[in-house]
Amino acid sequence: MPGSDPHVKLIRAGFLRQAHSGVFHMLPLGRRVQDKLEALIDKYMYQLGASKLALSSISSEEIWSRSGRLEKAGSELFRFRDRKDVKYLLSPTHEEEITSLVSNAVKSYKELPIRLYQISRKYRDERRPRHGLLRSREFIMKDLYTFDLSSSMALATYDQVREAYTRLFDELKLPYLVAEADSGDMGGNLSHEFHFPTSKGEDHVISCSNCEYVANEELAESPVPGPASNTVGSGSELTKGDGSQREVKISVWRGISRDRRTLVNVWYQSPTRSDPATSTNPEVNVHAVKAVFPDFDAAVEDPLLMWETFNGGSRGNTSTNAGPLTLLNLVDCRLSEDAQSSISTAASRLPVWPKSMELSPPETDMVITNKDPSTHQPLNLLRISDGDACPRCTDGRLKVQRAIELGHTFHLGTRYSEPLSATVNLPDNDLNALGIEAALSTQVPMQMGCHGIGVSRMIGAVADTLADGKGLNWPRVMAPFEVVIIPGKGLDDASLKVYDTLCKVPTDAGNPRLDLILDDRAASFPWKMQDADLVGYPVIVVVGRRWKAESICEVQCRRLQLRQEVAIEELSDYVRSVLARL
Repeated sequence: MPGSDPHVKLIRAGFLRQAHSGVFHMLPLGRRVQDKLEALIDKYMYQLGASKLALSSISSEEIWSRSGRLEKAGSELFRFRDRKDVKYLLSPTHEEEITSLVSNAVKSYKELPIRLYQISRKYRDERRPRHGLLRSREFIMKDLYTFDLSSSMALATYDQVREAYTRLFDELKLPYLVAEADSGDMGGNLSHEFHFPTSKGEDHVISCSNCEYVANEELAESPVPGPASNTVGSGSELTKGDGSQREVKISVWRGISRDRRTLVNVWYQSPTRSDPATSTNPEVNVHAVKAVFPDFDAAVEDPLLMWETFNGGSRGNTSTNAGPLTLLNLVDCRLSEDAQSSISTAASRLPVWPKSMELSPPETDMVITNKDPSTHQPLNLLRISDGDACPRCTDGRLKVQRAIELGHTFHLGTRYSEPLSATVNLPDNDLNALGIEAALSTQVPMQMGCHGIGVSRMIGAVADTLADGKGLNWPRVMAPFEVVIIPGKGLDDASLKVYDTLCKVPTDAGNPRLDLILDDRAASFPWKMQDADLVGYPVIVVVGRRWKAESICEVQCRRLQLRQEVAIEELSDYVRSVLARL
C-alpha cells in the first residue's frame, strides 16, 4: 500500500523532511524523539562516569594522515580546502581529534582513567544514500572514548561499557542481537555489534540454535567442507565418477583490486545456477575474499567495466599504466581437484576471461590460490547459509538474520595513541606493579576504547521495527509524547479536565509526571484518531460518548492490542500500568 514504508510514515507524520540526497531536517516531533533517546544515552553514560563534550565537525587531513586512515577512507570523506589551501574534512568519526585533545591535556598516569563522550553530527559521502535515516550522508552519533593505563584496565572498561549498552537496549524493550564483530578500519582486535533484526537490514548476523555463538558476517565462521568427489565434464557441469550427470554448475564471481591492475575470479560450485558463465548474485562472501586479498575493492559494482576502462578495453590491449596485470583465481574448497586443475588448463571451457573480452590481455600473470596464505587452510569463500554447522558446538545449526547495526564497541588498544603520541609519564618503579610490559620507557601509550551508538539511525530502525499498517509505534522511552488525549465533538472542556487529572503526580516518588499532549486542533475526530495512529503515541485516551453521563474515557494501546473503558478516578493508575508494559 502507498506510504507503507516506515521512512515515508516519518515524513507524513511530521517527524522529518528531506533537504537533499541523504540529508534530513528534524522537525519538532522528530526532535522530541531525538531528545528522548539522547537523554536515555546520557543516563547510562553518567553511570559509567563519562563526561560530555562537543568536538568540532571539522578535522584536518594532516591528523588523519598521521593516524594512517586518510587514504583508506578517502572515497567516503567530504574533503575541502580553506582560502589558504589547507586541507580539511568533515569528520565521519573523531578518534584522531579526541586522541590529540587528550594527548595535549593529560601527561600523568594519575589522571587516568578518562571517559569522554559526545553526541554530534557526522558526515559520510555515501555513494548511494537509501532507507532514509538508515543510510544517510549526515547522521547523529554518540561516541564514548575511554583512556586507560594498561591493557587489563582497558579490557575491564570494555566489559563495563558492554554491560551499560545491554541495560540501555533492554530499556527499549525491543529484540536485539549482540554479535562478535571485526574491527575493520577502526583498528584493535576486540569489538561487538548491537543489532535490531529487520528485513530492511543490510548486515547479516549469524547465530547458533544450540549455543550462545553470535557473530556478524565479517567474523562468522563455519566448518570448512571437503571438496566434491567429482570430475569436470563438458562445459562446466560436474559429473559423478560413474559418468552420470549431476545438476551442479561451476560459477565464477568477479572483483577488482583498488589499483585496478588485478582482476579477481572466485570459483565455486553453485547447484542453483543455470548459466555457469558469471554469477552476479552475492553468494560469495566478500569479507572472506578481502581477508585473502586485502587490496580487493568491494565497493566496485561493475569490476569488468572498471578493468576494461583502466586496462585497454576488450581487445586485449594493455594501457600505459605502469606495473603488470594479474588474474587472481581464488578457488573455493568445495570444488573438486579436477575442477580446480581445469581452471589453469589452456583448453578449459570455463570462462576464465569474460565473454566480453575477445582476447586475454598480454603479459598478464595468472595466479591460482586454493588456500589461505596465513592459515594454510582451504578457502571457504561462500556466505554462510541457514542450517550450516556451528563452529563452536557439535549439535547446533546456524541461522542467518538480516539486521541493522545500531551500536558498536571497540577495544582500540594503542591503535591511535601510538601514531599520535598520546602517552603518559610513569615512574620506572611503577611499571611492573601496574602490569605495563614496556618497562624500558617511562612514556607509556594510553590504552583506548571507542564505543558508538547511531542516534539518528536508531530512530529510523525503531520506526522500521515497530511500524504497522496504521502507522508508527514508539517504545515509551523514545515516544515524542507518552499519551495523547483526543476529545470527541463538543468535549473540549472535558478533555482539559482529563489532562489535569493525568498531570497530577502521585505522592510516591517512583511515578514521574506523564509526558502528555492534548490534541486541540480544529480538525475532525476521525482525522485526529488516524493521525494519532500515524504518529505512534504509545497510549491514546479518548474522551467520547460515555463521558457526559459517566465520566468514562477509553484507553487504547495498539502495541498491546488493548482497548479499555476506564473511569476518571482510575484513569491515572491505569494509564501508568499500561505504560509500564511498554
